[in-house]
Amino acid sequence: MPRLIELQNIVKNFGHQTVLDHINLYINQNEFLTLLGPSGCGKTTTLRIIGGFEQPTGGDLLFNGESILGTPPHKRQLNTVFQKYALFPNMNVAENIAFGLRIKKMSKPEILESVNNILKLVNLVGFEKRSINSLSGGQQQRVAIARALVCKPAVLLLDEPLGALDLKLRKEMQVELKNMQQQLGITFVYVTHDQEEALTMSDTIAVMNEGRILQIGTPEDIYNEPKNAFVANFIGESNIIPGTMPEDRQVHFADVTFTCIDFGFEKNEAVDIVVRPEDIEIVPENASPLTGIVTNVTFKGVHYEMRVDANGHSWKVHSTVQSPVGETVGLSIKPDLIHVMKKQKGRIS
Repeated sequence: MPRLIELQNIVKNFGHQTVLDHINLYINQNEFLTLLGPSGCGKTTTLRIIGGFEQPTGGDLLFNGESILGTPPHKRQLNTVFQKYALFPNMNVAENIAFGLRIKKMSKPEILESVNNILKLVNLVGFEKRSINSLSGGQQQRVAIARALVCKPAVLLLDEPLGALDLKLRKEMQVELKNMQQQLGITFVYVTHDQEEALTMSDTIAVMNEGRILQIGTPEDIYNEPKNAFVANFIGESNIIPGTMPEDRQVHFADVTFTCIDFGFEKNEAVDIVVRPEDIEIVPENASPLTGIVTNVTFKGVHYEMRVDANGHSWKVHSTVQSPVGETVGLSIKPDLIHVMKKQKGRIS
């Protein structure tokens, strides 16, 4: 896919505080890219720079290969949906959606056709004359998205648009948003701190912290092959254990040497090991060199979450089979489910 947006060495300072520290990122045409990270990591500032609501301190922003740093927001080929939808309470649903089309001075028949088409896409047919204040949170969110999409932008920017919705509706809207993006074939740039939301909807995820991008990849890559402890901890749950690499495809941690699939490390190099809780199998204690005692069991609905104290570490284990507290068990980990990472030196980058 061709590159549509490119951020080149973007820096943003607020006074003496560096909010974005040399961000480099490209976004492909028709891609659903999510900026994911904790509060204060710089993801919303990045989105606002793309939208033209903030100017960077340094660097460049390209759209279709040309700089748009001097282009005001209303002249960029994009629209934005904010967490606070900013709908007009004195206008009904159809009038809210048609607002941008009237600004463009489209004819009444063209506006009517466009509004009717977008109402079908967001499942709001029959709501045209409803007042905004009579709508639920989810319906208001659909109106905000429809208003942004009806002008047919090349890019839709979404700043935590599902944050005000309850959990059930948020999950439903995740699926609907992804379907809309695929039907329309336009680029979505999405900001969230919700890891599940990012994993559910995205083609590509950029994980951010402290004004830097720590890892960019598909949801599968980000989850299965985290590049550092921050990403491993932020995306899902992890057991992170210090270890060493005696040689390629062998790793030593928790007083046991395991076979792994990683290579390219120096002999006896210090590393960090990531093992996801669902990747640990509970086996009889004589079936594994790593054994421990179950200290806690919590039922989570689809699985049991257990804590097992083994070889000086408290391991989190997810299993559909419960092992009672106090039982001695073995912990088995397959070679391809052991993820070896370089030790972090200084600030994560």
